[in-house]
Amino acid sequence: MSDVIKVEGLVKRYKELIALDHLDLKVKQGEIYGLLGPNGSGKTTAINCILSLLEYDKGTVTVFGKEMTPRSYDIKKDIGIVPQDLALYDSLTVYENIDFFCGLYIKDPVKRKQYVQEAIDFVAIGDFVKFKPKKLSGGLKRRLNIACGIAHKPKLIFFDEPMVAVDPQSRNKILEGIVELRNSGATVVYTSHYMEEVEQICDYVVILDKGNKIAEGTIDDLKNMIKKSEIITIEAAGVDEDTLESIREMKNIFSVNYENDLLIVEAGNGKHNVIDIINILQDKGYMMKKIFSEQPTLNDVFLELTGKNLRDE
Repeated sequence: MSDVIKVEGLVKRYKELIALDHLDLKVKQGEIYGLLGPNGSGKTTAINCILSLLEYDKGTVTVFGKEMTPRSYDIKKDIGIVPQDLALYDSLTVYENIDFFCGLYIKDPVKRKQYVQEAIDFVAIGDFVKFKPKKLSGGLKRRLNIACGIAHKPKLIFFDEPMVAVDPQSRNKILEGIVELRNSGATVVYTSHYMEEVEQICDYVVILDKGNKIAEGTIDDLKNMIKKSEIITIEAAGVDEDTLESIREMKNIFSVNYENDLLIVEAGNGKHNVIDIINILQDKGYMMKKIFSEQPTLNDVFLELTGKNLRDE
C-alpha cells in the first residue's frame, strides 16, 4: 500500500515547550491510523501541522505524494476534517450546515444534493434535518459534525477526539461509521486518549507522549512489547500465604495480589498459566467461584513504557 501521509523529522516549538520532537509518521492507504496519547501529547498539533494549519519549525510533510503547504488546495479538496471542537453554524439547520460544508468542495448542485443526503443517511440524522444545532443532544451534534466533515466524500479523513461528551449509543454508531468509511475506501487518521476506541477500530497505532513517538505497530505488536501478557482473576476464599507464595514461584508470574477473596495474577507469555494456578489451588483444597483471564490493554502498554496511566495528564 502507498503512503497517503509521510511525515519526517517534524519539530514544533512553543517558546521553551517542544510540542513535537522530530516526529516521523507514515499512514498507509486504506487504513485507520490511530494517534494515541494523553491530552497534551501532541496529537492535535501533529494534525494541524500535517494540514498546514500550523507552521512548524523543522521537517517535511507530504500528502498523496505531494508536499503539503497552506496553498495546496488540490490536496485539501480530498481531505475531510472532523475537529475536536464542534465546527457548526448555529444559525443554520442540520441540512443547511451539511450543505454549506459540502458546497465548499462540490459545486454541481445535483451532485451536492445527493452527497448531502448520503451524509445525512450515513450518520442517521434524517429526523433532525430542520433542527438547528442548539436543539440537538451532544451525540447528535457530534454526528452532525461528522456529516459536515465527510459529505464531500474525501479520500483522507481526520477525526480529532470525536467522542468528547458523546453518549454510549452515539459512540458505538460513530465508531461503526468510521469503520464503514474505511471499508468504502477512505484512509482515516483517528486521535484519542480513550484506548478502548483505538483498540476497537484502528489497524495501526502510534503512541505519543510529550511530542515523542514512544511506540508504534498493530494492536498485537504493541501488546507484545510488554512483559505482561495476561491478567488472571480468581475468586477463592481464605487463600493462605504459603499458597500465594507457590503461585509467585511459578514461571512467567510477575505479580500476585490477594484481597477480599480475589486473587489477581499478572503473568507473562505462557500457554498454561490459568491451568497451573487452578491446579495449585485445587491441590490445596480451595473452592473457586469465578475465573477470568484478560489480555493486556493499550493502557498497560502505555503504563509500562512511561510509568503512568494513559489519562494521568
